[in-house]
Amino acid sequence: MKWLINNRLHSNLFVFILLFTLPFAGFPGETAKSNMKKPVEIPFTMGERFEYRVLYNSFVTGNVTAGDAVLEVKEQPSRVGGQPVMHFVGTVKTRGMFNLFFRVDNRYESFFDHEARKPLRFTERVREGGYRRNYDVTFDYENQKAQSKRETTSTTRATTDIPSQVHDMLSAFYYARSFDMGALEPGDAIGIDLFMHDTVYVSRILYEGREQVTTSVGTFNTLKFKPEVLEGPVFSQPYPMTIWVSDDKNRMPVRVESGLVVGRMRLDLTGFRRLRYPLESYVPASGRR
Repeated sequence: MKWLINNRLHSNLFVFILLFTLPFAGFPGETAKSNMKKPVEIPFTMGERFEYRVLYNSFVTGNVTAGDAVLEVKEQPSRVGGQPVMHFVGTVKTRGMFNLFFRVDNRYESFFDHEARKPLRFTERVREGGYRRNYDVTFDYENQKAQSKRETTSTTRATTDIPSQVHDMLSAFYYARSFDMGALEPGDAIGIDLFMHDTVYVSRILYEGREQVTTSVGTFNTLKFKPEVLEGPVFSQPYPMTIWVSDDKNRMPVRVESGLVVGRMRLDLTGFRRLRYPLESYVPASGRR
């Protein structure tokens, strides 16, 4: 039984953590509406922070808290090649009984040119059970190349062709929030080029409409999306995942839910701070449906 949980949990957590960022990649692609092609004012600010509880449910475990996740914009800018950039950080950590079976302590960082609205550098520090991986990427848009270095039990380097606009896992989330989604209608699909592990993927996001969602921090009016990845060897089929983001200028991710090989996992918002705009999506008790 322990072997089953170890292996299933490893696979499930990897896919879930990976896809946690993909649902926010709702930018314009070939199927996007024309007014989605111009970004509006950046809806986040330095010091913004979102906190989540990772919940897991299966016939083996029942309902348990699997871990915690954080997405934040550092309060001070960083520099890449002398250029000031915004510094995004995402972390995922298991806790409780999950640490007995398979400990996860992962950290992802993106260094974002907020003028050009694309990443200049991305780093990944993966600690999953006994597995260790360090991964660093530098984006060279002038030559349309991504230079990467991967360190596991050995070190490998790679050069990958990239388009003029591409995003890593974290920058995809933040960049997507800067688009006006007000003209979307249920059934519309939008896409993005996403760089992951030396491959450029094409992801597709389906907009499903508006819905109220309640977490421990309150009830919110949200926009509901279902993402899937269309190309690339890792993503051979769509994933049954849903993401809800606040229906206001902040585009705050409120909930992420996915069916996995064994059981279901969900990320629920448990805390936030330093939002740029008023939280107009919050629903008082009198307005809840």
